[in-house]
Amino acid sequence: MMHEVVIGMGSNINAEINFASALFFLKEEHELMAVSNPMRTAPIGIKEQPDFLNAAAKVKTDLSPDEFRAYLKGLEDRLKRDRQAPKYGPRTIDLDIIVWDGQIIDNDYFERDFVKTVVDEIL
Repeated sequence: MMHEVVIGMGSNINAEINFASALFFLKEEHELMAVSNPMRTAPIGIKEQPDFLNAAAKVKTDLSPDEFRAYLKGLEDRLKRDRQAPKYGPRTIDLDIIVWDGQIIDNDYFERDFVKTVVDEIL
């Protein structure tokens, strides 16, 4: 069974390059259906760091939610995500499932305007 998934994307380390790389892999390894326009946002928590670039991507996958979540973590690792960095610190890429088969499953959609804005653009 194919699932439609909307992924929230964020980066503030070489953001344009890391977005392009993440989208390349998503297109090669799943069916990339849509990508929102990127949006610059001020950092949350740790203020002394570069602004973030945020976007959303919609894909189709035959993986289960747990398998796809593990896939995204593996993709973050391939793009050199430092898992020892502070939670709200700089990152090469952050990939989160926001919508699964039309159902919003991440509360960031309701709590962070930038997530809602980029996701709504491709829903």
